[in-house]
Amino acid sequence: MKTTPLLLAALLGLTMPLALAPASPAQAATPAAAPTLPALGDAGGDELGLGAERRLGERIMKELRRDPDLLDDPLLQDYVDSLWQPLLAAARARGDLPDEQREQFAWATFLVRDRSVNAFALPGGHVGVHLGLIAITSTRDELAAVLAHELSHVTQRHIARSIATSRRQSLIGAATMIAGILAASRSGDAANAMIVGGQAVAAQGQLNFSRDMEREADRIGFGVLEAAGFAPEGMAGMFDRLQSASRLNDSGQFPYLRSHPLTGERMAEARSRLGVNPAGSGAAPDAARWLHAAMQGRARALMDGRGETLSRLAGGGVPGAAAVAGTPEALSTACAAALAATRLKDWRAADAALARARTLAAGQGAPVQRAVQIIQIESMLDRGQTTEAARLLSGGLLDGSRAGLMLSARLAALPQAEATQAGRVREDLQTWVSVRPGDAGAWQALARVSERLGQPLASLRAQAEAQAALGDLAGAVDRLRAGQRLSRSSGAVELMEGVVIESRLKALEQQRRAELERERRGEDD
Repeated sequence: MKTTPLLLAALLGLTMPLALAPASPAQAATPAAAPTLPALGDAGGDELGLGAERRLGERIMKELRRDPDLLDDPLLQDYVDSLWQPLLAAARARGDLPDEQREQFAWATFLVRDRSVNAFALPGGHVGVHLGLIAITSTRDELAAVLAHELSHVTQRHIARSIATSRRQSLIGAATMIAGILAASRSGDAANAMIVGGQAVAAQGQLNFSRDMEREADRIGFGVLEAAGFAPEGMAGMFDRLQSASRLNDSGQFPYLRSHPLTGERMAEARSRLGVNPAGSGAAPDAARWLHAAMQGRARALMDGRGETLSRLAGGGVPGAAAVAGTPEALSTACAAALAATRLKDWRAADAALARARTLAAGQGAPVQRAVQIIQIESMLDRGQTTEAARLLSGGLLDGSRAGLMLSARLAALPQAEATQAGRVREDLQTWVSVRPGDAGAWQALARVSERLGQPLASLRAQAEAQAALGDLAGAVDRLRAGQRLSRSSGAVELMEGVVIESRLKALEQQRRAELERERRGEDD
């Protein structure tokens, strides 16, 4: 069975139900104060510390980053982060996110190429979002409601409290157990080799969230959602959407509805949390509705690569979407069709869908038009129409965003790309990674552009940094050693890169030795 982060997280009991448990109207109406951590079985001195939780999260992410279903789609990632960042700011302003915790944790979201409806929180502030979740939500507020719930699980230290009972086990031991559970989804033999004595059951019991923790995350998440400027109706809307969709489709796409079933009482309480707020008082503006529709369509086309699914999307058929002409739903359908047809290399269908999408996006704001334009550029690049793609790209997409940068890097890495333009893109990428050294995708793009420009040492160094960003220190050292050998044999060529490679090789070798020593001793520091 193919492993996905969803499956790993579900086995660990780390994922959160999308059926968000409501708080009372009185709680919903309480002004945004600075709440303290409630005593939900506080582990006191045995509670997992911030640093230990961060390291455990990093170890889990190191395993997950090897999964090909982790998706680096700059446009969708930028969109999810545009919802995530206001929630973080609101949590900090309310006092839910202390400065020490904010500085220690990653506070990063990542995308999972999976059509099931899900999102999950991991130790250290890592939150995974399945494309199926984006595809089913009809507004940004519904998606933000889920993110707020997951964020609150992290800020309230629910993960640390859940695993505090296993203090006798080192973090490396915990990470090893997680790797064993990961292996269990692929091979029964591997599971028998790595998980013995009921350890998997014990791990799940240690990491499950209690009902009290669920209610706390719901209550605080609702306050964070509202404080961030999103419509509080998003939570109740998510209830309704999950119930309606699950009634039509019970093929395992809504895993949490089995362990956390929706009830009439829960849904009624979810609506009552709105208190005296009139329906729609915080509704997103039309431009936001149209942008979410474009992202929804993109997620539908990327979450399932099967030929029959892509063919259905390319033909304009999206399950559950009433694509009424002139509506955001119609734009979602057109974007999904354009991207699916491009993936199938059905250029006639792609052009027809792109024409519909451009017409629908006209007048809906620059971000909506930009989302459609990016699909058009991607389609041109897939066809080899580099001149047309470059013309569109220079028309406003070079806006400093990661999505624009990665598109320009893709163009610059092509053999027919103009060297001058490729050089400018390389400089932009170098500036980007100097500020964000953990962006593996940007380092990989820099490696390709450097190779295109005939700079092999710079390419090898960028490849090494990409591996280091992914947590693969052995792979990073291997690439740097290859660069070292090339530097010594090529004399003064790329002299500065050779110096950097020598320095980075020493630093990463030392880091790698320390990592191996910790693993040998079974320590978590």
